[in-house]
Amino acid sequence: MIRVLGTIIAGLLGLAFGSFLNVCLSRWPTGESIVHPRSHCMSCGRTLEWWENVPLVSWLALRGHCRSCRAWIGWRYPLVELAVGVLWAYSWWHILPELLDPRLPIIFTYHDLVDAIGKMIFYWLLVALAALDAESLWLPNWFTFPGIALGFCVAIAKATFVALSPIHDTVNRFETVRYETGQAAISSLVGILLAAGLILLIRWIYWLIRRREGIGLGDAKLMAMLAAWLGLPGALLAFGLGVVLGAIAALVLLVLPSTRENKEGWAQIKLPLGTFLCVGGIVSSLWGERIIDAYRRWAGL
Repeated sequence: MIRVLGTIIAGLLGLAFGSFLNVCLSRWPTGESIVHPRSHCMSCGRTLEWWENVPLVSWLALRGHCRSCRAWIGWRYPLVELAVGVLWAYSWWHILPELLDPRLPIIFTYHDLVDAIGKMIFYWLLVALAALDAESLWLPNWFTFPGIALGFCVAIAKATFVALSPIHDTVNRFETVRYETGQAAISSLVGILLAAGLILLIRWIYWLIRRREGIGLGDAKLMAMLAAWLGLPGALLAFGLGVVLGAIAALVLLVLPSTRENKEGWAQIKLPLGTFLCVGGIVSSLWGERIIDAYRRWAGL
């Protein structure tokens, strides 16, 4: 019962933070304040009533249109709210049994709490970056850089809790903590640099061949953020999934009638690689270990 209640609360909080994220996504690209004015229709400017701001429910009740001018609100609003709500609920559904297990040492509870709260922030960042890149081809530094730093700190904190746990039964606890956190810091930093370097290498090779920019620097920073949270293997999996999704999207664009009619301009279409990387990052975070283990068994590694 507590597990179900906790999951519902996490999901509702996710819907609320997803609704706030929608406000940010609508106002940041235009330089508008997220505090003032109050929530309003982007077409007619009418201030919304409180019941028009209920996450997901209001969009469904209004059938995706403004109550006054009937302007289309857009699918991004319910999708963002639903994505954050489902991801937060899923995270807590899986972590609550360990948190509620009285047999586990308290240090593992701290570890799981940091992990769960960290994942909530990570998913919120990924949904935000995916939407921003899809709509504006924009991966702002004030999302990716703090995301990298926070992912690095979470990795160090989790390593510290593991070092302090009973599985490390040693007299010199300080030396154990210093060694484990040092190893975690080095591993995280190497993963961040290699993940960003992969995108920079591809960007450089593309420039040598085409003499124009093919991948933005924001994608390199996003890959670094993925490595900070997921580790290098998880980030590489996210990259592979993102490339596959991007290729599928490109093929879909090629078969669209409007694209076929403009044979000279289809190659100029810019795809939001960051959006696909974010989707790959979410999949890698949720099922990455199982996917990598399945691949290793299949490859005989």
